[in-house]
Amino acid sequence: MGTAPGEAVAALVSPAGRRDPYPLYEALRAHGPVIPVRSGLTVVVGYAEISRALRDNRLRVQDAASYDVIYPRWRSHSSLRGYTDSMLYRNPPDHARMRRLVSSGFTPARVAAMSESVERMVHRLLDRLADLGAGGAPVDYIAEFASRLPIAVISALIGVAERDQQWFREMASDLTIALEGITNIARLGAADRAMDELAAYFGDLIEHRRRHPADDMLTALVRAHDDGGAQGDGGAQGERGVGREGGARGSRDGGGGARLSHDELVGNLMLLLTAGFETTSFLLGHGLRLAFEHPEQAARLRAEPGRSTSYVEEVLRFETPVQATSRWAETGMELLGTPLEGGTKVVLMLGAGNRDPERFPDPTRFDPDRPDIQPLSFGAGPHFCLGAPLSRMEARIALPLLLRRFPALAAAEPPDHRDRWVGRGLRRFLITV
Repeated sequence: MGTAPGEAVAALVSPAGRRDPYPLYEALRAHGPVIPVRSGLTVVVGYAEISRALRDNRLRVQDAASYDVIYPRWRSHSSLRGYTDSMLYRNPPDHARMRRLVSSGFTPARVAAMSESVERMVHRLLDRLADLGAGGAPVDYIAEFASRLPIAVISALIGVAERDQQWFREMASDLTIALEGITNIARLGAADRAMDELAAYFGDLIEHRRRHPADDMLTALVRAHDDGGAQGDGGAQGERGVGREGGARGSRDGGGGARLSHDELVGNLMLLLTAGFETTSFLLGHGLRLAFEHPEQAARLRAEPGRSTSYVEEVLRFETPVQATSRWAETGMELLGTPLEGGTKVVLMLGAGNRDPERFPDPTRFDPDRPDIQPLSFGAGPHFCLGAPLSRMEARIALPLLLRRFPALAAAEPPDHRDRWVGRGLRRFLITV
């Protein structure tokens, strides 16, 4: 009979399931692409079905109302409260309003203009790796490169002082526990502390940018709080950041209907920080691990850096940084022939969809030459990740430069995965350069 759906879903959050969820996805797939697990819970593992569900406006994202149903004590956790103030956990009409305002600070032009800056950051970090790895000393690639690069990039966009970036990275790492939702309640204390410290830090930074506007994303977001972004995307050139000790707390007054309130501004900064940090760190970590496991692909990347586009897409497919997201049916409906009662939670298993054999023949084979890869890793529809172009750009630039700089690059020991299911990435990866 195989594994029952309920058993497979429960196993995904066990230590073994967090290490390797892929056999459990296949156990679920044996029951079909859309699987009613029990009353109130349906999971989706098919690529086409997940793509459709992400675009179905009858399915709502996890928000305060749904948390009230599944975990009434959620407001006791500041990390959960903070994220519900972001567009990630908002439905229409709030989601469209927030996304429009946040997009004003995260424009394609601003992201494209970052490419030369990202390349400079990569070269500085490669110099650091060379120094740390001199004489054959092992270096933790995750701590010294895969985490430092995205934090440096998002810090430059927001205006975080360089001296604060290590602290910023530690806070971001703890905060992302909250993105696991209530699957890891025991560890939400660390996320709450990080949310509280970062909220105070961002309050200082917001007030500093209000007094000293710059041509950066934070200035645009502060305008979205103050006046709905009516002044456009420019800004006078000002100071580049403020230390943790500087500035006064920002006002907690809410804005009007066409503005971001203070809590929404901070919540979306938290979202941009964590989405811009951990998912990219995971992508860079898996990108190098897979290069070691497929040396012929590493050689091709060294010789043809332009191949990094397809390589990065296949890494995103093969090792999805965010393995799952969820929706819920506010009222009774039918999803691709499966009836859903009102209040049903729908778990969309992106990692399973990206290995759906109906969409990707021989899905367990790592193959950057696949045509038309288009992984679901950054979602789809109204909630498609705003930071996806930036994350992809960082990986496309960084991985070829890393491999070309160090032709003898090698793993010093097997990588150590993080003990999480939803956010799948490496915790530690010792290499020699």
